[in-house]
Amino acid sequence: MLAALTGYVLLQGVVPALSRLDTDFPNYFIAARIVRDGQDTTRLYDDSWFQQQMRSNGVGSEGKFAPFPPPTALLLVPLAHFTPLGALRVVTVVNVLCLLLSMVVLVRMLGWHPIDAALFVLSSFTALISGLRFGQPYIVVSTCCLLGYYLHLRGKSWLAGGVLGLFVPIKYYPVIVLAVAAWVRAWKVLGGAALVILAISVASIGLLGWKIHETFLLSVLGNHLIGLLSLQDRTVPYSSVYQSFDTLFNRLFIFDPIWNPRPMVAAPLLGVLGLAATKAAILLTTAAILIRLGRNGAAQAAAPSIGLLGIVALLVAPATATYTFVLLWLPVALLMDYFLAQRDRTAAYFILGTYVLIGFIPYGFTRPFEGRGGLTVLAYPRLYVLLAMFIACVYFIARPRRDEPDASLFASAERR
Repeated sequence: MLAALTGYVLLQGVVPALSRLDTDFPNYFIAARIVRDGQDTTRLYDDSWFQQQMRSNGVGSEGKFAPFPPPTALLLVPLAHFTPLGALRVVTVVNVLCLLLSMVVLVRMLGWHPIDAALFVLSSFTALISGLRFGQPYIVVSTCCLLGYYLHLRGKSWLAGGVLGLFVPIKYYPVIVLAVAAWVRAWKVLGGAALVILAISVASIGLLGWKIHETFLLSVLGNHLIGLLSLQDRTVPYSSVYQSFDTLFNRLFIFDPIWNPRPMVAAPLLGVLGLAATKAAILLTTAAILIRLGRNGAAQAAAPSIGLLGIVALLVAPATATYTFVLLWLPVALLMDYFLAQRDRTAAYFILGTYVLIGFIPYGFTRPFEGRGGLTVLAYPRLYVLLAMFIACVYFIARPRRDEPDASLFASAERR
């Protein structure tokens, strides 16, 4: 299994990233070029102007900087003197090193066997392959989440906070770990994160100017949070590629003569109410489980709380792509460790099974149902598997059970 997964990820993820430029990466790279060349950064969210900059730098694909936060433009500035493909090759090497580092951290943090840790990371599969090919930073972000939590366990709280805060101004996901840190009163972790976030924010304002940050706060951020995304694909509000409740309810209930001519029912109000009710139910259930976990003491509840919130963040997000699911490394690992420590192997392996299933969903079989009225519901398998993971997590935490110990996969964690 390890040889097969490694070989496939290398052939489908690493080799293409080393040999040709794909989508997504140019958005990060051209923004860095604009900063390096001292061009007008206030126009980063001007889609037509940004496209012109891509063409003038020899990138023929379509792209936009929106909806990225302004500090994202600084991400690849150290590589801006490379050619676009040369920069992608460097990023690919960094991503591969982060994969290896994540495996090492899992071994040391949870006591897993190295092969188990490697299989766990590689089983995110399509998330890994797309993340590598598109030069996305999510592998690095997920590694920082793992490393930050591990450093906290080792008592290096300030450093842990710094690592966790490193990507908060660019990708918001590490906030869930910091939120739990605030709950357990890990003030040094929060202090380290605050210092790093402040330093990045000051540098961003100093280098890019305040105007672009004002545009982001007033015009871009709000639309991003409610799912009105400005990406290359204009069908985003209705696309099953970005599997979320937002796009599902839009497909089912919002009529658009061009992008969604065949909804199940043209009932916009029903779509809005259904979406609000669904997300409210998820968030209220999450709050109830966190309160239940807190009765055992905040310190003991930290790991499963991070696990639960990590799943919820992706479940209620207005849009998720395949590569974002490498962010499940820390949440799923902590949930498995928690359930194994509770001697509940059924829960641990169910969570593991849904995680692996997300990595191997054959989207080619489900995507043809998109935009076909009520059959559209069949085009969202990843959303349903993630929902099943959430429901299972809630159920197993609310109704704890114990199995007899045995020598099984991840048994070292169970014995511990």
